[in-house]
Order: sequence, then C-alpha cells, then structure tokens
Amino acid sequence: MAAPALVMLTHGSTDPSVGEVSHHLRYGLQTIRPTLEVNAAFIDHCPPTGPQVVSHLVGRGITEVVFVPLQLSAVTDHDVAVDSVIDKVRAAHPSIKFAVARPLGPEACLLRPLDERLRSALGTAHATEIDGLILSAEGPSDIRGLGMLARRARQWGAHHRLPCLLATSDGSSPNVASAIESLNSQGRRHIAVGSFWLAPDQDFEAQARLALRYGAIAVSAPIGVDDTVLDLILARYAFAAMDLLTDDDQLGETVEEEVSALSG
Repeated sequence: MAAPALVMLTHGSTDPSVGEVSHHLRYGLQTIRPTLEVNAAFIDHCPPTGPQVVSHLVGRGITEVVFVPLQLSAVTDHDVAVDSVIDKVRAAHPSIKFAVARPLGPEACLLRPLDERLRSALGTAHATEIDGLILSAEGPSDIRGLGMLARRARQWGAHHRLPCLLATSDGSSPNVASAIESLNSQGRRHIAVGSFWLAPDQDFEAQARLALRYGAIAVSAPIGVDDTVLDLILARYAFAAMDLLTDDDQLGETVEEEVSALSG
C-alpha cells in the first residue's frame, strides 16, 4: 500500500510569486521523495483549491490524504479558512481517509534560513553595522503561536547578542513601525528586519514597506524554499500520516515503514 498523498495547504494570492513558492516546494519534495504523491492547494485567490486537488486524487484511485498547513506562526490550531477547506473535502468525499498535520509553526530550525535571507539583504544594502533586530511575522492564529514567536525573537537576538523585538501584522504585538520606534528610543539606529514569512504575500509587502519607511536599514526576503522547510513539511506529514493507520490494516506495517522513512 502506498503512503498517503501529501497536500500542502496555504493561502493564495493574486501575485503569482506567492503561488510559486508552494509549487517550488512541491517540486523540491517530489525530488527528495519521488514515490510520494505531493500536491499544493490554495485556500483563496488562485487555483487549485483543496477540493479540486482531492477530487483529482480520488479520480486516480487515491484513498488517503494528509493536509499540511504551511503556516509559520501557528503552533496547534488551524485558521478558520483551513478548517473550512477540510470540512468541504470531507463532505464531498466521505469514503476518503483524511488527516490534518500541525502547521509548520515557528520552529527554531527556521532561524537558520532567516539568517541567510537577512545576510543577503544586508549585503544588497551595503550595511556594515547593526545594533538592533526585529523579527517580523504574520499574525498568529493561536496564543501559543504568539508565545513561541516571542521566544524565537529572544533566541535570535541572544544568538547575535543584539536586542530583538517581535513585530506582527495583525496587532497581536507591535507592528514593525512601533518596534523600530521602540529600539530607536533605546538609542538603536541601525535596525535590520528578519521576515518570518514563507512567501511574499500582501501582508509581508505591507510590513516590509512600513519598516523601510521608518528607517530599517534592511528587510530580508521571506524564507521561501529551503531544505529546512522541506524537512519540516515531511516531518509534519509523517507524524500525521500515522493517524491513518488502523490495527486491522493488513498492510499497516508496510505503510508505517514507508511513512516513517519520510521523516528520516
């Protein structure tokens, strides 16, 4: 029995560069695990939608699907839009087995590609001095996500021995303008912004423009496609796929071995 299909689920955009991130992630995962069925689905703005992807998979005889939400700021909960997609596909295909993985979340391992993106932005800006950092992130959908983002900001700042403030786009914490002003009040004048976003959506663009308007010396690009992100997607998938195994599944051991290999 083949492993369940993996469907990455994220918000789309009218900007094609946002959708391209998911499609490049799909290509990367398919390259790493060529036997795994991998698809990208979008909640809004652009096709294919979750129901469209699942209908296509069902037409090809696939009976098990694992959704992996690509949110970087949520720890346990999915946003309402994700839950709505899951409800729709369950209603349309009641005989198909589904599992929903934890969102990618603000994992510490993502600080490495964040650093790489910021170093690139600093090089482009010919910046030679930094005395403050801001971790800019999309608004979390749960309180634990906000707490974990704040922890990552502290870790990132401690690693570089610089003050680092969290800024979110939804008002759950100060935005980048307020964070820059707070660091300015401490005498910090060379402030760089690391973007804890997966893709350059409208919220990211708005926060980046705001940061530059308030004097940030550099704003990094979103994390985007990176080996760390690919590994995290596979880990979330493998853990959730275990929920689809049943004791009376005669081929359960084969499926478990195949799925476990994906997280290795």
